Amino acid sequence: MILCDVGNTSYHFLDGDDSYKKDVKNFNPKSVKEKVYFISVNAAIKEVLKELGNWVDLSAFVGKDAYYPTMGVDRIFAVEAVSNGVVLDAGSAITVDVVRDGEFMGGFIYPGVRAMNESYSNISPALAYSFNFECDLDIMPKNSQDAISYGFLKTLRCEVASHNLPVILTGGDARKFKKIFKDATVDEKLIFSGMKKIIHKVDIC
Repeated sequence: MILCDVGNTSYHFLDGDDSYKKDVKNFNPKSVKEKVYFISVNAAIKEVLKELGNWVDLSAFVGKDAYYPTMGVDRIFAVEAVSNGVVLDAGSAITVDVVRDGEFMGGFIYPGVRAMNESYSNISPALAYSFNFECDLDIMPKNSQDAISYGFLKTLRCEVASHNLPVILTGGDARKFKKIFKDATVDEKLIFSGMKKIIHKVDIC
C-alpha cells in the first residue's frame, strides 16, 4: 500500500516501511503506476491528481461534519489517528488539536519556529536569537535569548498541559519540542496512521 501526504513543497510517500519525499516542482505523479492513497493541502496538485485514476483522494471518505470547514486536511487526518490526546504538529505553523474520547474538541494555530524567529528579528536585530529549547521554563529568564524562548515556549506548554491529556508530537520540529514536553510521544508518521485508519474503516483497499 502506497500512501502520500501532499504538501505545498513536497510529496511525502510511505510505501510499506519506506518513507521518502519528492519535490512538487520536479516530480511527475504519472510516473507512479501503482495505486496511491493520498491527501493534499496543495490545491493545484490535488486538481492534477484528480485526473489520475490510480490516485485515490482519502479526504472524500472522512466524516467532515466533525470538523470545521476551513480545517486543513493534514490536521484532520492527524486527529483521526488519535482517540485521546493533544496533537502538536510542529511544522511551518504549529497546530495543536485536542481529541477526547474520539471527539475533536477544537484546536489552535501558532507560528512555527522559523516564523517566530523571523518575527523577533523584524522587530529588532538585537532580538535575532534562535529559540533555546533547553531553557528552564520554571525560572524567569535573565537574558534575551531565554526571555524570547520563555515567552513563546512556556505559553505553548501551559496551554497544551491544561488539557490533561497525552501529548503526541509530529512534524519536522517534533524532536525539538520533545525537550519541552518530556512525557510526549513523537510520531513522525501520525498522518499516515490516520490515513490507514480511514482506509480500513471504509474498506476501500
